Amino acid sequence: QTQMVESGGGSAQAGGSLTLSCTASQYPDSSIRYPYSEYSLAWFRQAPGKEREAVAAIDTDGTPTYADSVKGRFTISRDNAKSTVDLQMSDLKPEDTGTYICAAEWAKVHWPLSHVEYHYWGQGTQVTVSS
Repeated sequence: QTQMVESGGGSAQAGGSLTLSCTASQYPDSSIRYPYSEYSLAWFRQAPGKEREAVAAIDTDGTPTYADSVKGRFTISRDNAKSTVDLQMSDLKPEDTGTYICAAEWAKVHWPLSHVEYHYWGQGTQVTVSS
C-alpha cells in the first residue's frame, strides 16, 4: 500500500526556491486509519552516500521544528483537510541536494527530528541544487 506520495522535486540554481508537497492516502487505501490531523508529520532528506537526516517536522497542533541547517530558509506547513504537508524551500544551497522523503506518525512524537519516531514513509522526490 502506498502511504504517502511526494511531488514538486526538481532542479534549481543556488539561491532559488522549490516547494515540495506530500499527500497521504487514508484507509482503506493505506493503513493510515485515523484523522490526518492526529498525525505528526516530517520531511527528511538523503544524499548519496550519506545518512538520512531530518529537515523539518510539524506536530498535531501545527508547531514546527527545523534542523539548524535549514532554519530561516525552509517552511513546513500542513493542510489537514487535504491530507497534505508542504515544504517551502528558499535560498537553496548545493548541500540541500538529495532525495526528500515525507513521513508520518500517529499522535505527537517525543523527538520530531528523529526518523525512528515515524512509521509511515513516502518514496521520495529528488531535489538537485546547482551552484
